[in-house]
Amino acid sequence: MDTVKEIIANLRRYVPSIEIGDVLEILIIAFLLYHIMLWIQKTRAWTLLKGLLVILFFWVVASYFKMSTILWLGQNVFGFAVTAVVVVLQPELRKALEELGNKNLIANALPFDNGRNRDNSFTEKTVNEITRACVEMSKVKTGALIVIEQKESLAEYERTGIDVDGIVTSQLLINIFEHNTPLHDGAVIVRGNRITSATCYLPQTDNGDISKEVGTRHRAGVGISEVTDSVTVIVSEQTGKISITVGGQLERGFDGDSLKRRLMELTNLTEETGKVRRKKKGKAAK
Repeated sequence: MDTVKEIIANLRRYVPSIEIGDVLEILIIAFLLYHIMLWIQKTRAWTLLKGLLVILFFWVVASYFKMSTILWLGQNVFGFAVTAVVVVLQPELRKALEELGNKNLIANALPFDNGRNRDNSFTEKTVNEITRACVEMSKVKTGALIVIEQKESLAEYERTGIDVDGIVTSQLLINIFEHNTPLHDGAVIVRGNRITSATCYLPQTDNGDISKEVGTRHRAGVGISEVTDSVTVIVSEQTGKISITVGGQLERGFDGDSLKRRLMELTNLTEETGKVRRKKKGKAAK
């Protein structure tokens, strides 16, 4: 027994006492780090962070091999780099602070949302609605610019438009792009199965290889595909032709069937996944 008591006494010397304040501090730090990582993932900071990790790797290599010139350059550039990062991310930082002020922190911290969760995933039904709308607009030469968000967030471009937050339907898309309507000018952004914003401004491409025949819609579609992994569907107002931009490339000459197949391919959907989802919904209805 004396030996056990001695062991416990020795352990108490090395194990610090934990109080309620310490537990709260750990939880607050974990909460802040979690939301900072979420914010980084949804903005350009994620791409910037990956670039900084590459630079950090070379810094470690330079330190290991004692490359004095590289280390000296890094130490002198570090101060300017921090300022440059703040300037580059200024819009995202301001938006993050605004969202922090508008959020209900207690509600966001809870592990449930009072049953408000919805299946907002991008599905075959959404592809069908976009395809149907583009085909109808193509017939009457109604210009359209539809940007489909994938892994990289388009929140930065959403803020340039008007909030819509509606389920993607062909009727809604046609109404948005109808001539002389308040929302027809600019791009529509689709996240999952919802149209989040309309009349959004997109960056124009500087690619000189793009044909001079295409207009600003096509150049904007190529531009957004150069800086994000989004997929953009364009209907030409002059010719009625349907095009897709992805990865900085412009693909033209789609009809209804080929447009659907290409969108299913680019968004990693297949006919089988669509059938599985429909079967699950059918079982749930029973």
